[in-house]
Amino acid sequence: MQHGDIWRGIDLLAEKHGLSTSGLAKLAGLDATAFNKSKRVSADGRLRWPSTESLSRALEAVGDTYRDFAELIDGENGISVPLLEFNEVSAAEQFNQAGHPQGDDWETVRFPGYAVTEGLYSLEVSDADLEPVYRKGDRLIIAPGAQIRSGDRVVVKTRLGNVEAFEMIRQTQDRVTLKALDTRGVSRASTSTDFAWIARILWVSQ
Repeated sequence: MQHGDIWRGIDLLAEKHGLSTSGLAKLAGLDATAFNKSKRVSADGRLRWPSTESLSRALEAVGDTYRDFAELIDGENGISVPLLEFNEVSAAEQFNQAGHPQGDDWETVRFPGYAVTEGLYSLEVSDADLEPVYRKGDRLIIAPGAQIRSGDRVVVKTRLGNVEAFEMIRQTQDRVTLKALDTRGVSRASTSTDFAWIARILWVSQ
């Protein structure tokens, strides 16, 4: 791996987990500027490399391995996944009962490779409804069937047919508590039967 590969990998690692490079550094317990572009080349033009410790702490903070990191770099050309704008996904025919894309309205987009590829799809934010977390033009990579933990961001489809994004607060066999991603951040609890499916937001391209 070359100097530029390592730093590109750090940029992709942060983006994959919906973070800025500063946010990734802080999550890892490092100085917020540790991964800034200004730290990558010294004033006299010498190349600066991130330390092994810094990279290890960043990977540990987001739950990734060195293999995941290498695949991010090697997978620069990415994989192809179905893409649809968020405001078009409430139509019943866009998904099957398991929450996987179907129909002819989906386009195709490429994004950096990821260890889990089966069943992934992308939703492009088309308005300001999800600000400040997501903005118009952001592409969310969704993983149906992926394990969901408290704090994960998710896309849900209600039995009424609405498709929305939330933060998962708590999920039991009978109840689901979700927090809105808009500025109000209102939490709401519903019965599990209110949802056709819930899928984890795995990565976001911002």
